[in-house]
Amino acid sequence: MKRASLTFVVLVFFISFPILAQNKPDNSKIDLMLIRGDYKRVVDTCNQILASDSLNSEVYFKLGLAYQNLILEDKSLECFTKAATISPDNNNYNFALSKSYYNKGKTSKAKPLLLKLCASDTTNWPYAYYLTGIYMQEQRYTEAIKLYYQFYRKDYNNYMFADKIGFAYLRNGDFDFAIDMFERSLSLNPNNTNAIKNLAFLYAGIVSADSAVKLLTKGIQIDSSDMDLYIRRAAINFKIFNFKKALPDYLKILSSGDSSALNLKRAGIGFAKINKPKEAVFYLLKAYKEDTTDLETVSNLAQNYVQIKDKKNAIFYYKMLLSMLGPYETQIGLNYLLLAEVLKSDDQNAEAIEAYVKSQTYRSDTNVLMIVANLYDEKLKDGPKAIHYYEMYLNKIKFSKDKYDSDYTESVKNRIESLKKLNVR
Repeated sequence: MKRASLTFVVLVFFISFPILAQNKPDNSKIDLMLIRGDYKRVVDTCNQILASDSLNSEVYFKLGLAYQNLILEDKSLECFTKAATISPDNNNYNFALSKSYYNKGKTSKAKPLLLKLCASDTTNWPYAYYLTGIYMQEQRYTEAIKLYYQFYRKDYNNYMFADKIGFAYLRNGDFDFAIDMFERSLSLNPNNTNAIKNLAFLYAGIVSADSAVKLLTKGIQIDSSDMDLYIRRAAINFKIFNFKKALPDYLKILSSGDSSALNLKRAGIGFAKINKPKEAVFYLLKAYKEDTTDLETVSNLAQNYVQIKDKKNAIFYYKMLLSMLGPYETQIGLNYLLLAEVLKSDDQNAEAIEAYVKSQTYRSDTNVLMIVANLYDEKLKDGPKAIHYYEMYLNKIKFSKDKYDSDYTESVKNRIESLKKLNVR
C-alpha cells in the first residue's frame, strides 16, 4: 500500500512539472522585447509577472528600462528603486538608480550610490564618469582631477581623459596645467575641436589673442559646420577691435539662422567700421527690433544715420539715446555722492572732494557745495578754495526759490570775510 502511494506521488509530480515550468517567467523573452523596442509589451508582461511575484528585482529592473525608453522617468525611477531595494548588492540596479537620480538633478541621492559603486570597482569608467560629474557640479575640482588621473594613468593615450583633466584644471583656475592637458589632448587627437575651443579660450586670456584666432581657424578647417568655432573667433576679433575680420564670421553665423541681437549688432558695427553705413543701419535696425533697450545699438544707429545724411532719423535716435541715458546719469551722480560720504568718513578728504565735485556733473545739489567748502576750510586748510565754494553756495541760493536760514547765510558771509583776512596776512 505504501509503495502504491509513493508511485502515485511521483506520477503527480511528473505530470505537474510541465505545467509549473510553463508558469515560470521566461525573462529572456523580455530581453528580446527590449532589443526589438517593444516597450509597451515589456510593460504589460512585467506587470503580469509582478502581480504574482512582487519581489522579483530583475523584472522591476527590466520594467524600469522599458519606462525609461518610453520617457516615463518617474515610473522608471520607481522601478529602479524597487529593484535596488530588493537586491541592494546588485551593481547594475544601483547604477541604473544612480543615473536616474543624476539625470533628474537629485545628485545628493545619486552620490552615495556612485561612491559605493566606485569603491566596489575602481576600474569602471561609467561609474567614475557620473561621480566626477557630481564633483564638477559641486566645484570640487581637485577631487574630480584625482579620480580622472586614476584612469588617465592606465590609459595615457586616451585624449578624452586629458580633455576632462584639462577642463577641471580650467574651472579650478589652474590655467597653465589646463593648457598642458589640452595640448596633450590635441597631440593625441589633432581633430579634437573640444580641446581647440578650450585652448583658444585660454590662449586669448594668457598667450595671445592672435594665437587663439589661429587655433580656431584650424578648428574651422577641421569642421566648417561647427558654428561655435565661428562665434568664438568672431568674439575674439571683435574684442581686439579687428572688426574687418570679425564681420565675415558674424555674417556666417547670421546666415546659419542665429539672428540674436548681439550678432546683428556686431555685424552692423562691423560694417560701420569699414565705412559702409547703409549696411550698418540695415543690421542695426534688425538688432534694435530684437532689443530696444541696448544703448550701443541706439548710439550706433544715430551715428550711422548721420553718415548717410539722414538727419531726421539721426535726431530721433540721438534723442532716444539721451532719454535712455537719463536714469543712468542719476544713478552715477548718486553713487559718486555715496562714495564721497564713505571717503569723508575715512578722512580721505581730498578724494572725497573729488567725488563730491564729480557728483555735481550728473546732479545739482547746493548742499554739496557747502560740504566741499567745509572740507577745504576745516580739513585741508585751503582758504582760497574754501572761499570759492562758499561763494558758489551763496550765488546758488541767491537765485533759488527755496528759503534758507538768514542767520546761517550771514554766518557763511562772515566766514568768507575771516578767510579773506587770514589769506591777506
